[in-house]
Amino acid sequence: MRVRASAATAALLLAALTACGGSGNDSSSENQPKATASAGQSSSEEVDCTSQTLDQAEWMEHCSGDATVEGDGGKSTGLKFGETYKWPDGLKVTVVEAKVFTDYDKDLMESAEPGSTDFRVKLKVDNTGDAAVKLDDLSLIIEGATNGGEAASTIFENGSEPLEGRLAPGVSAVKTNDNSIETKYGKKIVVTVQRSSENFDLDFPEFTGEITK
Repeated sequence: MRVRASAATAALLLAALTACGGSGNDSSSENQPKATASAGQSSSEEVDCTSQTLDQAEWMEHCSGDATVEGDGGKSTGLKFGETYKWPDGLKVTVVEAKVFTDYDKDLMESAEPGSTDFRVKLKVDNTGDAAVKLDDLSLIIEGATNGGEAASTIFENGSEPLEGRLAPGVSAVKTNDNSIETKYGKKIVVTVQRSSENFDLDFPEFTGEITK
C-alpha cells in the first residue's frame, strides 16, 4: 500500500534526492506536468517569429496568434481593402478602393475598350518614419481573384495622382493607379504593392477587394 505524503514531506524528499545527485526512477504524476511544460516552453522559445526564413507551417503553429499588419514577421497576405500594412521604416500603405473609371478625356482620345473594365485604384501612403520615402519605388501588380487574369497598367488623365516624387516624414497622401482588366475575369481582384529596395527581405503586401462603380 502506497502512503500519500504531505506537500511538506514531498518537498523534503525531493530536496534530499537532488542533493544526492540521483534522478532515481520516480515517475510520479506530480513531477510529470512540470517536465512537459518545460519542454513546451523550450520549443516555443526556439521559434523566431520575425525570421523571414520561417516556413508557413511553423509560423501558423507558433506565431499566428501574434499576427499583425506590420512588416515585422506578421501577415502581409489576406489583407482587405481599407486595411493598412506598415514596412519596418515606417511607411504605411492602404488600398482604399478600386472603382470603375469612366471620366475619359475626350481631347486625349481616351475611351472604353470593349470587353474590358477600366478602373482606378486609390492608395493612401503615410510616412511615419524619420526619412523621406521615394514613391517611385512603389508599384502595383493586380490580378483577378476569381478565375485568373492580370490587369494591364495605364494612366487616365483626369484626376490622376501617380506614385511619383518623395513623401516627407509625417506626411500622408492619396495616390492613384489606373488599370484595365478583361471583363471575363470578373471584378474581384488582388492588389500586390511592390517596393523596390536594397533590402531584399521586404514583404510585398497583398490586398483583396472588388472593383465597384
